[in-house]
Amino acid sequence: MLLLHAQNIKKYYGDRLILNIDDLKIYSEDRIGVVGLNGAGKTTLLEILTGNIIPDEGTVKLYTDFSYIKQFGITDEKVDGRMASEFQIEDRDLRYLSGGEQTRLRAASQFSKDSGIMFADEPTCNMDTEGIMLIEKKLMEYPGALLLISHDRQLLDKLCNSILELENGEAKHYPGNYSDYIKQKEAEKQRQELEYSLYISERRRLETALSNLKGKAQRVRKAPKRMGISEARLHKRRATEVQEKLNKSVKAIQSRLERLEVKEKPRELDPIKMEFKFTNAPVSQVLIRGENITLRFGKRLLFDNINFEVFKGSKTALVGKNGTGKTTLIRMIMSGHPNIKIANGVKIGYFSQDLDIMDPEKSILDNIMRSSYQPEWIVRTILARLLFKRDDVYKKVGLLSGGEMVKASIAKLIVSEANLLILDEPTNYLDVFSMEALQSVLMEYEGTILLVSHDRWLVDKVADRIIVIENCKTRTLHESYSQYLSLKDGFNNKQQDEHDNLKERETILRMRLAEITGKLSLPGKNDDIEELEKELNEIVAQLKEINK
Repeated sequence: MLLLHAQNIKKYYGDRLILNIDDLKIYSEDRIGVVGLNGAGKTTLLEILTGNIIPDEGTVKLYTDFSYIKQFGITDEKVDGRMASEFQIEDRDLRYLSGGEQTRLRAASQFSKDSGIMFADEPTCNMDTEGIMLIEKKLMEYPGALLLISHDRQLLDKLCNSILELENGEAKHYPGNYSDYIKQKEAEKQRQELEYSLYISERRRLETALSNLKGKAQRVRKAPKRMGISEARLHKRRATEVQEKLNKSVKAIQSRLERLEVKEKPRELDPIKMEFKFTNAPVSQVLIRGENITLRFGKRLLFDNINFEVFKGSKTALVGKNGTGKTTLIRMIMSGHPNIKIANGVKIGYFSQDLDIMDPEKSILDNIMRSSYQPEWIVRTILARLLFKRDDVYKKVGLLSGGEMVKASIAKLIVSEANLLILDEPTNYLDVFSMEALQSVLMEYEGTILLVSHDRWLVDKVADRIIVIENCKTRTLHESYSQYLSLKDGFNNKQQDEHDNLKERETILRMRLAEITGKLSLPGKNDDIEELEKELNEIVAQLKEINK
């Protein structure tokens, strides 16, 4: 069933055409992921489809009610009690909600509605793993159509049956989930490379043939020396005939060259080898060691005698729920806490969520070269790998988008003298393409990385060790992040089953307790008071055990 039909949509910002979409239909069975570079118009599209922005041209027809999880802001819409409980936001003071709690509130308010389409703009923004998996579950259960913007590639893989790519204002549909989309894009690239190769080959063949014919025409014009008058006349007549044929052939080839469809060379990212020679490389195999760390904030215990190590050459991810102290632990490392030892020779490059390591008045290239230990060609190559094209490197930092600022800041750290990168949520504000680019660069980086991120795909691809903060303790895992989540999910499901069984047993016991109490209040002729009191005591004991 058709739920939405948008036609001839055009939206300008100044003289720049942001969106130019001829025809977009959403049906009840659609689960569409929207992807595109930062600034491609993804949020603008959702704002137009939901009526919050009026397009400069075109129409949008909605044939159903909708829900809309926005990326920013605190909602004032009603949240029903069941959703408030599921999203763990009941009785929260809206003035003191964290970023992740604000996202939970926005999501809960929209799942409280009965709607035919769910629009969701980065619905896992600032959420911990538990929150992300809750959103994933609720969206999988949602019975209507879905239009989803997300940088979470696993979310796009699990939820979507098609991908809508926005590029240069145009929209293009790809069937399947995000992984299918990537395969189709790679096939497109290979086809474009083949077409370009065939085009270049044919153009060179025609140009060579044209050059040969022109050379022949030049030679035909010249009469051989010591030729008689009659022979010269005959030669001239034959030469004219040959010349006319050659001219026809030249014109035919020129015409074919003019009609030859031009194929553009597919854009390729510059290759890069992360062969940096770090100065004074640390000798120690343990670069950071935390021992017996306990931390309280008032009555709240954050860390209870925790220990951890970061090994030389490792890529370690620090994971845990919102509020477990990941950023706090990073700040303790950076501030030189007495229980945290940093090995001699370690030079830390620290990326924080504050994004305050760049001079806004200088260009990207100037900012990076000021502290770069690498030559300019490596700096430019890394910037290209992070999707800064050609003259983009001369942009002033103060004019960069949030995603561009993140990538430029990380590039600055990679080419510095740092041999240990500490990255606190480096994927905030990034689109999926920038996420792929960052992942590739971090995988190739030969130094040590300590990474805090809620992006499951990034952690799974980059990290070889996991430090989990849970229940005020830390534990180190050597399996992949996806394996950890799978085991954790299985454990949680088992706990939930046990909890449900206990609740069912408690209900049965309470019903029996009420029955026995009634009989003891008004015993019948056949009631054995002693046996009833004995059973009552047993039930009370069992209820106490259940509710420990």
